Amino acid sequence: MLFRASAKTVAVMALEGSLYLHLAEQFVHMHGYRPGASEMRSWERSIPALTAALTDAGLGDVEVMLEYALPLNSKRADAVLAGVHPMTGESSFVVVELKQWSQAEPDEEDPSLCRVDAYTHPVLNPIEQVRRYCEYLVNFNGAVAEHPGRISGVAFLHNATEFGVSGLRATDLDGYGQLFSGEQRGEFVDHLRARLSDKHVGARSADELLAGKTVPSKQLMAVAAQEVREREQFVLLDEQQVAYRSVLNAVRRAKQSDCKEVVVVTGGPGTGKSVIALSLLGELYRQGVPALHATGSQSFTKTMRKVAGTRKRAVQELFKYFNSFMTTEKNSLDVLICDEAHRIRETSANRYTPAAHRTGRRQIDELIDVARVPVFLLDEHQVVRPGEMGTVDEIKAAATAKGLDCHVVPLESQFRCGGSDAYLRWVVRGLGLEPGGPVVWEPDDRMQLLVADSPQEMEGFLDGCRAQNYSARMSAGYCWRWSEEPEPGESLPLDVVIGDWARPWNVRGDRAVSGAPPAALWATDPAGFGQVGCVYTAQGFEYDWSGVIIGPDLVWRGDRWVTDRTASKDPIFKRSTPDADVDRLIRNTYKVLLTRGMIGTLVYSTDPETREKLRELVGRSLERDTAMA
Repeated sequence: MLFRASAKTVAVMALEGSLYLHLAEQFVHMHGYRPGASEMRSWERSIPALTAALTDAGLGDVEVMLEYALPLNSKRADAVLAGVHPMTGESSFVVVELKQWSQAEPDEEDPSLCRVDAYTHPVLNPIEQVRRYCEYLVNFNGAVAEHPGRISGVAFLHNATEFGVSGLRATDLDGYGQLFSGEQRGEFVDHLRARLSDKHVGARSADELLAGKTVPSKQLMAVAAQEVREREQFVLLDEQQVAYRSVLNAVRRAKQSDCKEVVVVTGGPGTGKSVIALSLLGELYRQGVPALHATGSQSFTKTMRKVAGTRKRAVQELFKYFNSFMTTEKNSLDVLICDEAHRIRETSANRYTPAAHRTGRRQIDELIDVARVPVFLLDEHQVVRPGEMGTVDEIKAAATAKGLDCHVVPLESQFRCGGSDAYLRWVVRGLGLEPGGPVVWEPDDRMQLLVADSPQEMEGFLDGCRAQNYSARMSAGYCWRWSEEPEPGESLPLDVVIGDWARPWNVRGDRAVSGAPPAALWATDPAGFGQVGCVYTAQGFEYDWSGVIIGPDLVWRGDRWVTDRTASKDPIFKRSTPDADVDRLIRNTYKVLLTRGMIGTLVYSTDPETREKLRELVGRSLERDTAMA
């Protein structure tokens, strides 16, 4: 929140001009950089429109919270008004989304989106925007979780005529989502009077909202229990069940003795770590235990949200990122499940982090501190970036430093790669991640392994798999420059070039480009086949057939693998990154890529000597064996 005061104080400061200087100073303090001209302009034009309406309504004592930050989220509501309901005498809150638009029309295909001349792409309908803010607060702020009727939402388009925006009301209207144009200013004033009393000061209600505990509400947990636990019935086997029970027992002990303890579940790809995570979430919500899921991967988090919250959008908000807990109160959650915990960073801060949040604390400490039972599920061989700290030793050391018990549960059996332990051993030994050196692949009845002689051959084989209703993807080491995202209407640039074969990398951002899916959906959307995935997009996912292109950053020379950091185009490798770290991370990258396939893996190297070594180790190539599973 950038500023809080009574409506009459905000109005006076806006008239004097001091409000915008104060907002700008607070913005710099919180974010570390000055607000843009458009943001300053929106404050100067929209806030007076709101305070004038409050003044005309006689609501000068209502408390106004400007740029109100949603809990565990980077989003901010333009304003939250706090006061007392004129009929019930209880606290009442109005979330206000302010827009300077003079006109907007609903998207032809989806009324929850709208078209505005200032933007090239559709944006969220402001009715839907403010509705989601209200729902989110009910789901995560204890002050309104048990009293959802105390909060309402309104979009005020103070420059718009009715003719210019009436079409936006094609979306559903309810208590959380209303819209008023500038021509409807009188109706907006009446709406405020119906929600806020002119006879009470709003400061106490604002205090109540700000003091609300940040935990998932009971209603949300009840919905999530049904969606996560009852919709997907996971059968946990052997050590998976041990890990599941270990966490539940730790939660029980923590409640009984008011203590903390840490649980680490470690296992290779396909050992069921994420299945355990979802099973735990469903059971914990069924028991009414406040818990959240978090990862350090945008693609993985978005996919988990999609899988678990397809039918109930609110459930998606239970899936967070590791950097969501920088300012969260200690032990505010009972359980935090950190999936893909090998992605834990040294710190949650990045160049976009508000200055006020740059505490210098390690991310691992933030994650341990926020819950009574922090749970970490990880695979140490999937650390692929400098600065990733998710290892068993790091977590145990952090727990010990806090005087906490740390229980480690190993997972051995794996279900990816056809459940072939032999294939996993072939990968880790072949890459030098475990001692013993490379071994010749001995085919089993669980996993197929083939060598391609060209990328064209690989792509043709995988396309044939898709024709038989198998899922298939191509991925590669980060050995080709990744161009900027193209302008709307343009095709993805063909960055991955091998001889006369060229294909684009997967999309960088959150929007589809020329039929290619957003980055987070590359591994799960069938349209992802046309692009080459990188490790950051593929990590955490699986598909039936995996085609892996080994680039010049990993080659076979003489009797060993050799990594060449100069061949990597990954911008995360800085000059200061030690050679030993780069070597380990490149090998881990290919370990991740080689363990995505469920039925088979097809491998190709851009280097002739390396291709020959792969033929020797695999014993099967497409030119000799074109049979498919």
